[in-house]
Amino acid sequence: MKMRKLGTTGIEIAPLVLGGNVFGWTADQATSFAILDAALEAGINAIDTADVYNRFAPGGQGGESESVIGAWMKDRGVRDRVVIITKGGLSMGENMEGLGRDYLTRACEASLRRLQTDRIDIYMAHRADPATPIAETLETFQALIDAGKVGHAAASNYTAEQLGEALAAAGDGRARYAVLEPHYNLVKRDEYEGAVEALCERENIGVIPFFALAAGFLTGKYRSREDLAGKAREMTAAGFMTPHNLALLGVLDRVAVRHGATPAQVALAWIMARPSVTAPIVSATSLGQLRDILKSTELELTAQDLAELKG
Repeated sequence: MKMRKLGTTGIEIAPLVLGGNVFGWTADQATSFAILDAALEAGINAIDTADVYNRFAPGGQGGESESVIGAWMKDRGVRDRVVIITKGGLSMGENMEGLGRDYLTRACEASLRRLQTDRIDIYMAHRADPATPIAETLETFQALIDAGKVGHAAASNYTAEQLGEALAAAGDGRARYAVLEPHYNLVKRDEYEGAVEALCERENIGVIPFFALAAGFLTGKYRSREDLAGKAREMTAAGFMTPHNLALLGVLDRVAVRHGATPAQVALAWIMARPSVTAPIVSATSLGQLRDILKSTELELTAQDLAELKG
């Protein structure tokens, strides 16, 4: 598996990032450990999580995903073999939200405890915080970097304007965002393509998109509202179920048949072929799903495939 450089960080990662959003939620600890073991053995060396995973799930408190990953790293003794990416800033309870100096520092310390590590390789602002001056946020990131608790500062869900403002404010004791985690996939392209992508290319920002399979929609297993009924991601995936997107599943089917592949593999190969993207984030709740996903790294789409998928 050919490694890719993550922007200006000096870090090399595999062409897929393992998403930890399912750990401690739709994948229990034993299943999560098995998936993490198999991914690492296959060459996947970067794991993405966040402190709020899985606060949004029934009964969730937040921190479940980080705790599972931390327990796995300690049990397996693999901390030095993986790149840990986590995020802070979203609400974890009363007076526990935002990117201000006090809370962001506390959020980082809490993530470190759950992950059972002394450092976070890539620490992200989960989304922009209009209530906090960007200079304060970047100064806080820099203080965490200087203390050896964070390797690189990064951002998720930033617009081109927000990212541009952050990059312009960097320097003189303020960290520079080195990585962006945008919402981007074959059926959700408008937020990234255009100004955000151009800025990332110009500034050599590493890009690791989330929802690379559109909450499972691009696997092809959801083709009607009835298919989604009772599923954990019913509300999220339902938003992708439009006539245009359902027609696109037919295109995915045709391309997949030509390559003896699955729609999910084609969708991931498409996003990995985007020059500005370092590696998409993908999650799996079973070893079978992981094996299917991993095959996408071996799939090379033709110009005809890419033209058809472009629509």
